[in-house]
Amino acid sequence: MTENIHAHAAVSANDENDAVSSKAGVKASKRKFLHAATTGLVAGVAVPLITGSASVFAAPRRSGKILIAYYSRTGTTREVANQIQRQTGGTLFELQTTHSYPKEYRATTNQAKKEQQAAFRPKLTAEVQDAASYDLVFIGFPNWWDTLPMAFFSFLEQYRFAGKTLIPFCTHEGSHFGSSLSDVRAICPNATLLEGLALRGGGIDKVQSDSAQRDVSDWLHKLGMLNV
Repeated sequence: MTENIHAHAAVSANDENDAVSSKAGVKASKRKFLHAATTGLVAGVAVPLITGSASVFAAPRRSGKILIAYYSRTGTTREVANQIQRQTGGTLFELQTTHSYPKEYRATTNQAKKEQQAAFRPKLTAEVQDAASYDLVFIGFPNWWDTLPMAFFSFLEQYRFAGKTLIPFCTHEGSHFGSSLSDVRAICPNATLLEGLALRGGGIDKVQSDSAQRDVSDWLHKLGMLNV
């Protein structure tokens, strides 16, 4: 089953794709990244400042701890989150809800669509411990009906992440990020949103392929986030 639910059509049935669907001492490369983020530069390339205001992004107040928050129904996005964790040393946090989805794919996509139309906010089963201590937050999700799963709306509305740096990644069936980045900016207007990574899903084996793993590594290297 896929994790991804397409924006204009139900996703193909092989992905999570996600259709319906700390280290204390950070390395020098991360410190350089944090400095670059405050000046609007990463790897010599201007970083879009998408804070919703004209103010300059303030330097992180702490040591640059990394949180990797993700939602994954079938495991595809979870695999990408694990790859990021291995390469950055960040702390994993999986969003889980108190309600479940049907096992049958079509029934799941139908439920996800109804939740989106109703602006449903599912209750999450756990909270991030000491959320304020994280300065860099990866947010990972399958593209469901052209945006974030509703569990992520609950998550972002709870924390808002003002003054933090958000780094998105998603799995999809062809629609990439869809409207999800606009939705993130609307919910977290005082956070900085850096360049994200949209990976074509199709199942865990797809994101475990050599090419997909190279895409993840190249993206993290560009951001200066490798734990080296």
